Amino acid sequence: MTDKPEMKVAILDLYDGIANEGMRGFQDILNRYKAKHQLNLSFEIFDVRRKCQIPDHNDFDIYISSGGPGSPLDTEGTEWEKKYFNLVDKLEDHNLSNHPQKKHAFFVCHSFQLMCRKYRLGDINTRRSASFGVLPVHQTNAGLADPIFEGLPDPFYSVDSRSWQVINPNEKRFVELGMQMLAIEKERPYVDLPRAMMAIRFNEYFISTQFHPEADAAGIKSLLLKDEKKQEVVSEHGLDKYNEMLERLEDPDKITHTQNTIIPNFLDQAVLSLQEV
Repeated sequence: MTDKPEMKVAILDLYDGIANEGMRGFQDILNRYKAKHQLNLSFEIFDVRRKCQIPDHNDFDIYISSGGPGSPLDTEGTEWEKKYFNLVDKLEDHNLSNHPQKKHAFFVCHSFQLMCRKYRLGDINTRRSASFGVLPVHQTNAGLADPIFEGLPDPFYSVDSRSWQVINPNEKRFVELGMQMLAIEKERPYVDLPRAMMAIRFNEYFISTQFHPEADAAGIKSLLLKDEKKQEVVSEHGLDKYNEMLERLEDPDKITHTQNTIIPNFLDQAVLSLQEV
């Protein structure tokens, strides 16, 4: 395996030190992908918010930026965020240059919200109530044609866990920047509220989701079975909703299928472009 080209992935940890399932999910997917395709692939984790750790844009081939707690608005101007966006700018400049090896990046949940703020793609606000569960995500026409969702039904199911949202897409900005909305929140016919954006392709190399494609059924189930989390979900959403979540986690066509599809599809595109070079 040593004769294979080395591929390096940077995982940007935006969880600010709070316990989470996301970081383990990313590592599990990368380890499975590496074994399945017999790649010379390694990854390194950077504690972006707590320790202000940011990788160099030259040192890695692929970047994955995680979800995290708190407001995506209140951190504007902080030292870590300035460095974070500086990295994003450098990756964009690299991809616009004539360098043959492009840098691919995936942005999840909190990172999605930060990037939407950076590009001014819509209104960012708090939800009336926090969204948490295994929920349907609907693809747009652009999403149906995008390789990132190849192999998934419409709608597909994913773990949604957020108090914030990005709504009211600024269509003028989308057109100006050549970006595409790939997925939106489930329809709620009885609630007169705008549907949140759930996935965006910023460009050929940058993709983002508001939901958690790295979440795995076993991890979320063990979290839900903890008394504290159960009480939290039941008080917020009711016992029926809690039981529905557990049922959906058991269904191999829902979370497991999504976890085995979206980030691996992203890696397929990134790895193939690196191998071609």
